[in-house]
Amino acid sequence: MLSKKTWAVMLAAVAVLMMSGCATDVKRMGIEEVKDLSGNWNDTDSRLVSDEMIKDSLSGAWIDRHEQKNNNKAPAVIVGNIRNLSHEHINTRTFIADLERAYVNSGRIDVVASKAERDGIREERADMDLNASEESRKEMGKETGADYMLIGSINSIIDASGGEQIRFYQVDLTLVSILDNRKVWTGQKKLKKDVKEAKFR
Repeated sequence: MLSKKTWAVMLAAVAVLMMSGCATDVKRMGIEEVKDLSGNWNDTDSRLVSDEMIKDSLSGAWIDRHEQKNNNKAPAVIVGNIRNLSHEHINTRTFIADLERAYVNSGRIDVVASKAERDGIREERADMDLNASEESRKEMGKETGADYMLIGSINSIIDASGGEQIRFYQVDLTLVSILDNRKVWTGQKKLKKDVKEAKFR
């Protein structure tokens, strides 16, 4: 018959084996590496769509017309509401950040801070007005107003049969003149994914 000490050693060994079997295996990936797990909209879709659509936007005639009318001054753009009208949860804030990054990195567009960001900056400027030195103080009323607002939506359609789904995503973006509501550019990007053995969501 096994002693209490032997039983304790055996139970400890079993516990260690069970814990090692349940251990999380983590492998770091490159940011640019593509890996679709669920077939849902992901970071790669957000980055590629934003890069391609902003590149298309910058090739439009609107930017040349703006520069001609404004002594070659770069247009100021604010990224407004991007509505998620798809079948799944999509964090549109990351997509908006990708759109802003693509515009800023182009070097041809001035990107204006969002309303929430401006509120924080204005609080800091008001505090500065009371507490900062005269040389470092930033004056009120010097903000750059946006010339255009980028708005849009993400839509999706699912065609499913058995354990297979075709997931179709359509992103529509529109650049609108804040002065007179003219639509100066519209863009559209479509994605299609074939997902086998899909779990319906």
